[in-house]
Amino acid sequence: MGRFRVRPGEPLPDDTGCGLLHVDMDAFFVSVELRTRPELADKPVVVSGGGPRAVVAAANYPARKFGVRSAMPFSTAKRLCPHLINIPPTAGLYSEVSRGVMGIFRELTPLVEPLSLDEAFLDVSGALRRLGATPAELGARIRSRVAAEHGITCSVGVAKVKFVAKLASGMAKPDGMVVVPAAETLRFLHPLPVSALWGVGARTEEHLRRLGLDTIADVAAFPPERLKKSLGVALGEHLYRLAHGVDERAVVVDSPEKSIGAEHTFDVDRHDRESLGLELLRLSERVGATLRARGVRGRTVSIKVRFADFRTITRARTLLAPTDVAREIHAVAVALLAEHAPAGAVRLIGVRVEGLDTGEAGEQLLFESPAPRWRDAEVAADVARSKFGSAAVRPASLLGPREG
Repeated sequence: MGRFRVRPGEPLPDDTGCGLLHVDMDAFFVSVELRTRPELADKPVVVSGGGPRAVVAAANYPARKFGVRSAMPFSTAKRLCPHLINIPPTAGLYSEVSRGVMGIFRELTPLVEPLSLDEAFLDVSGALRRLGATPAELGARIRSRVAAEHGITCSVGVAKVKFVAKLASGMAKPDGMVVVPAAETLRFLHPLPVSALWGVGARTEEHLRRLGLDTIADVAAFPPERLKKSLGVALGEHLYRLAHGVDERAVVVDSPEKSIGAEHTFDVDRHDRESLGLELLRLSERVGATLRARGVRGRTVSIKVRFADFRTITRARTLLAPTDVAREIHAVAVALLAEHAPAGAVRLIGVRVEGLDTGEAGEQLLFESPAPRWRDAEVAADVARSKFGSAAVRPASLLGPREG
């Protein structure tokens, strides 16, 4: 399977037709905790309550070498690895990081199906032209941003169908990417054991092996009527189709998007508020453009500030009327920064607009309507950027010295 793994410095493989990504964080809970305890990175570590009845929420890869796994009783894990280090879970931290990671996904495509806090399917097939990137390039972009903005790693599978994408991300672990070209789906699948088929548990695997079916290739070559007679019509047909690389499940967005945001992690920590204000302007422009493109407005503006020690604060303000205007979003964001963020070296800054609606209920008229009509100007800039590229129109304050 090594031929499908993307190695640093190598050209990306042909991923035509591979519009589905499965992204899975690596040892998520432990990785989040180790951001502030890097001295433990090479030691066996778990996140667990640590009591006599506690279970392991996550184990890092050094711990897994001793047989320690998530959902294992902590007492069992401690017997397997006596020098195991336990970190108690931090309430709220994992959800906060998960929201940031899922936000990165949703900046690329609205078709995101979270499976848990630390993994999701993405359908990027409709976003490739808009983003000017291939699926594998988007996978690489996701991995880079998750590492830079959240200090953790993830593994990505790129494929034509969901089942194969999830298998691929598992084979990419840790901290890798596996791309399965659409034309090579069967070459990827057929050498794998039958246990790799979605829906095959221990009992079904045992049944398949009694039929002489050890690999997915064996299942694909087995007469489908015999398979259905032995396993039942539904399961037999399901496994036969999977063995031929057929999986018609679409990415299911489980709920309407409740917020739209953008974040940036600085290469070098920032201290001065002027540069932070300019970054808030750039992010507000992105958020405003996304709101207008999706036909929604938001009533609450929030900022996120992560300091050099990974301490993170969020502050929000609710507006009198919903907006999709970048200038209004930026004004609130700068005020929140000035009023609530203490001085210190800033690693990441973000802007988010929440409380979204389509504006179908009508627009609140304000006696002090902003002038000039900033929204009209921003809509005109949207049109120019769609024709001539994202750099065609920008606020003057964001232009470099050579561009001014």
